[in-house]
Amino acid sequence: MENNQSVDEVNDGGYGVKESSRDQREALPGEPKCVICGRYGEYICDVTDDDICSLECKQTLLCRVANKGMRVTPVPPQRLPATDECYYVRESDNSSGYQDYSSDQNELVRRKLDINVKGDAVPAPILSFSSCNLPQRLLQNIEAAGYGMPTPVQMQAIPAALIGKSLLVSADTGSGKTASFLVPLISHCANFRLKHLSKLKKPLAMVLTPTRELCIQVEEQAKLLGKGLPFKTALVVGGDAMAGQIYRIQQGVELIVGTPGRLIDLLVKHDIELDDIMMFVLDEVDCMLQRGFRDQVMQIFRGLLQPQILMFSATISQEVEKMVSSLAKDIVFVSVGKANRPNKAVKQVPIWVDSKKKKQKLFEILMSKQHFMPPAVVYVSSRLGADLLSNAITVTTGIKSLSIHGEKPMKERREIMQSFLVGEVPVIVATGVLGRGVDLLGVRQVIIFDMPNSTKEYVHQIGRASRMGEDGTAIVFVNEENKNLFPELVEILKSSGSAVPRELINSRYTVGSFGKGYKKRKHGS
Repeated sequence: MENNQSVDEVNDGGYGVKESSRDQREALPGEPKCVICGRYGEYICDVTDDDICSLECKQTLLCRVANKGMRVTPVPPQRLPATDECYYVRESDNSSGYQDYSSDQNELVRRKLDINVKGDAVPAPILSFSSCNLPQRLLQNIEAAGYGMPTPVQMQAIPAALIGKSLLVSADTGSGKTASFLVPLISHCANFRLKHLSKLKKPLAMVLTPTRELCIQVEEQAKLLGKGLPFKTALVVGGDAMAGQIYRIQQGVELIVGTPGRLIDLLVKHDIELDDIMMFVLDEVDCMLQRGFRDQVMQIFRGLLQPQILMFSATISQEVEKMVSSLAKDIVFVSVGKANRPNKAVKQVPIWVDSKKKKQKLFEILMSKQHFMPPAVVYVSSRLGADLLSNAITVTTGIKSLSIHGEKPMKERREIMQSFLVGEVPVIVATGVLGRGVDLLGVRQVIIFDMPNSTKEYVHQIGRASRMGEDGTAIVFVNEENKNLFPELVEILKSSGSAVPRELINSRYTVGSFGKGYKKRKHGS
């Protein structure tokens, strides 16, 4: 439904207008926001011309106008912050649109921004979106979405993808990886459709992610960036009727976004032609492997005709590198920062606390004005644990808390995320379902109640405390139950200069890992 429709116009057209603000989703970056509640401003009030999300907020708005005799000041749009440090080089006058710097200048830019590349004929990093011959409407959409200048990962990944390079990209969670593949993908698809007019529109690109939530987020961002272009999307995930997904694809789309299992199910039961797929994207590829999706991904890949491959993740393991070698030979490696290391913007605060005392310690933090920084995500290891802990938080502290995990229906998970992102619920207790990729704008605090089974997952979880380089804090509960992770955890804490509890330093499981350069805690908590 277009935003330029008034509520009355929508009613006249026979469409169902959302009755309550609770029925409306949260606004994506760059989208209009309701002047009453801040959710997605899907409609325009026909009386005041203000953005509103529902009939409920329209009535509230009109009451306020009647009482005050004046318009309501809109909620200021939220723009994504630029990178902390930018290195400016003169713009190029060459016709290709790419920067024409010397190799020394290119290396200086990469070194300054901690961009590392490996491969043949890697193009120079871009310093602006306008320097790489993108469709004009795509540039407008990028600006409207709040992207000022590219982040470091976007600076290198976008130009490489635009010239057809297959990529393996590693960068911090929240560093802008999604736009790194969506921008070149949308550009390729739009240009192809404009040059090859046809009534029969087969899919041109495919994005696979390990979770439904991440698929939904990627598709919404793709719609936002592809608005006004010959670019349509189809979402293929569990929890929604397959009939509707099939119909959408058959009507003609450029991009399919889905999870491997659901996509395999769809391809087995229905005749979907994939021979026009020219770009194949794997997001959070290491998580795909951890969840056992390797065979399914390879099955899908074998049904394609040698597409360009773009793989993205916050961590790179040997299993990932092995899979990469089986998918593509001539591949470019791009990394920003140090691989498999936590985001520098996240301050890690490890606390040694016995298992029986973890709840009490958590309640103390949440009730402390000094230490609690909502909205916050609390990570636990089990679904039952998430339900029990969220209830205990609400009962004990009076702070509204909800749990989110894989056993909850898709609709309920979406509603919980909406409530959390618009500020109605200050605390979410989650399993690993929120550890990967899902955009948690506004979250600046993560509390690791239960340590995950690997330090790679730990890196992902604490990374949720920072978005686009902004500072965040991760409070981590540690005790003897996590002894298998002690050596690697100590190394991670050492690399970031974090204080280390003396119990962790002195543990026999940390022998050989602790050396000079640590800051020791005088007390365990």
